[in-house]
Amino acid sequence: MKRKEQLTQTHAAILAAAREQFLTQGYQATSTREIARQVGITQPALYHHFSDKEAIFLAVVAEVGHETQTGILAVNARVKAEKLTDPVEALAAVTEVLLTVHPRDVFTVLHASFRYLAPSNKGQLGKIMMQDYLGPLAAFFDQGLVTLQPHLTSQEAASFYLTSLSPLFNNFHHVGPADASKHDQIVILLRLILFGIATKN
Repeated sequence: MKRKEQLTQTHAAILAAAREQFLTQGYQATSTREIARQVGITQPALYHHFSDKEAIFLAVVAEVGHETQTGILAVNARVKAEKLTDPVEALAAVTEVLLTVHPRDVFTVLHASFRYLAPSNKGQLGKIMMQDYLGPLAAFFDQGLVTLQPHLTSQEAASFYLTSLSPLFNNFHHVGPADASKHDQIVILLRLILFGIATKN
């Protein structure tokens, strides 16, 4: 194998190992030593590909963010083409994109990393959050399939929705009946998010 091909494969292997650890354990609990061990290389060899842990994290987040953006925009296109006309089912399709890409609560993983990042990297993470998550989500709400409260912007709706998904990422806060499928759990939670828990008197 040529050295260039070997470097490319090692680079991809580092990202794959780092992705698994960052997305399941979070930024702080992930170590470059463990990433290198999983790939079968030394830490100095790992730093040949990435300058530090933050650089690896941002590369992973950029990759995951791109997948998330692509998935949400595909749902938005289906809504625009009127292939998805039920607001709950449409938002369930968006939610399933997030659950497919993220094994753990997306907001918690990304937000918790902020305190450990250099200012410039915080700015980069903020751009990814806006471009790949909040922007496409706001575009979803801008389409009018979900009727928002008069005072609520699509950006605020996107933020609230994203921060309300944590029960779907763990078994401790199970949503709905014990035998509910994952899709049913999603629908139950989304109905709570969209319509609240109380009826008007």
